[in-house]
Amino acid sequence: MEEQEKEMSFLDHLEIFRWHLIRSAGAIMFFAVIAFIYKEIVFDLILLGPKSPDFPTYRALCSVSNFLGLNDALCMEDSPFTLMNISMSGQFSTHITTSIFAGFIVAFPYVFWELWRFISPALYNSETKLARGVVFFSSVLFALGVLFGYYVIAPLSVNFLGSYQVSSTVANQISLTSFISTVTTVSLANGIIFELPILVYFLTKIGFLTPDFMRVYRKHAMVVTLILSAIITPPDITSQILVSFPLIILYELSIKISARVIKNQEKKTA
Repeated sequence: MEEQEKEMSFLDHLEIFRWHLIRSAGAIMFFAVIAFIYKEIVFDLILLGPKSPDFPTYRALCSVSNFLGLNDALCMEDSPFTLMNISMSGQFSTHITTSIFAGFIVAFPYVFWELWRFISPALYNSETKLARGVVFFSSVLFALGVLFGYYVIAPLSVNFLGSYQVSSTVANQISLTSFISTVTTVSLANGIIFELPILVYFLTKIGFLTPDFMRVYRKHAMVVTLILSAIITPPDITSQILVSFPLIILYELSIKISARVIKNQEKKTA
């Protein structure tokens, strides 16, 4: 009888989790449909922005170049490549995939809130109070990561890879799918990576991590950071270094967060 009750309890939890997933998927699809309808804004103004010489990142680099007396060394005057579609359904499939990406990014605060609603009942009241604002901070970190990827990593990667030539006789004609995939993947990956402090907070709460452990293995973490940067960025050293810096900062911030959690737990025990 007890086993049956435990099984029913487990199934009840699965049912609740399923509805959280359904509501999250519904929110993503809602914003995906909006992104699909307003494709001019999503593509012309946002996703294809890093291709234009007037993109804010390129203008900022040009200003820095002139300030340092390098003239127009860092300025981008013309697009180094042209976009092309080589598949019959290429533009349509890219439109759908990109809309889903956009839907997830916009709906992320709600998706995380649904996940938090599922997890929070398992916490004690004191733990729930300590975790107040977790949805807000996770959303802010995710947004900062996406913006960092879009305004820093994506344009530099696009400019480097789009202008790189093994020979002047080979022109760069980049497929639409490849270009959009680079911009969206880099932006989304950075958004997820910026969630590291939130992950460390919960791992510390359940006893999987300690600040001492993170300090001891700091050097190993730096190596993992470089490897992770190489995976999520295009194969150029500049992008990898740019991603590594915020990761290192986030790691150090996570150590402080972990130490704060341990300190609070020790106060509670005392």
